[in-house]
Amino acid sequence: MWLRDVVPSGRNVRTLDFMTDHAPSERVSSEQTEIWTGRARNRGQWLLACAGAACLALGIDLAVEALWPSGILPLIMSIVGCIAVGLLILFGTLAFVHVAVKVDEDSLEVRCGHIGVPRRRILLSHIVGAEFAPAVTPRQWGGWGYRWRPEQGTAVVVRRGEGVVLMLGDGRKFTVTVDNAEAAVRIIRDRLRAAGSAPA
Repeated sequence: MWLRDVVPSGRNVRTLDFMTDHAPSERVSSEQTEIWTGRARNRGQWLLACAGAACLALGIDLAVEALWPSGILPLIMSIVGCIAVGLLILFGTLAFVHVAVKVDEDSLEVRCGHIGVPRRRILLSHIVGAEFAPAVTPRQWGGWGYRWRPEQGTAVVVRRGEGVVLMLGDGRKFTVTVDNAEAAVRIIRDRLRAAGSAPA
């Protein structure tokens, strides 16, 4: 028995390493268990949140002072109005300061704001296609936030820029602005192809 029969040559070792590290079945399984996450932020929403906080503070100040000479009814209406407007602005802005998107093995999930509300989860089995949108603007949707338009479907828009457009099985569309949206579209398409939901 010769030593070369026991110890494989360097060329054979490299060949074995290549076959082990790059087996197609292992790469496919790792891609299918991959979870993609992305975010989008709009720091300008904090300015609107400050305006909402100012309205809320004004309503509280009016309630504490209560020195209006013109009567109690105008005072109550002003207090309720300021507090209601302040709360609406605060919730409407803080809920859409940022958005988090997650694509896992069977769904796409969108969470808004720091408490994750509003939230939407779409099963990949309900998606028939995904497209990359290079320029989504609030003007297209009539503003920031959770939007709906009959001809465009629904959207979560927190800033202008790139986004993901999903075509759903019921004919509707869902759009969300998120950074690195092209990677999200690629992963969704790969999952749909793997599940046989979209043509290869």
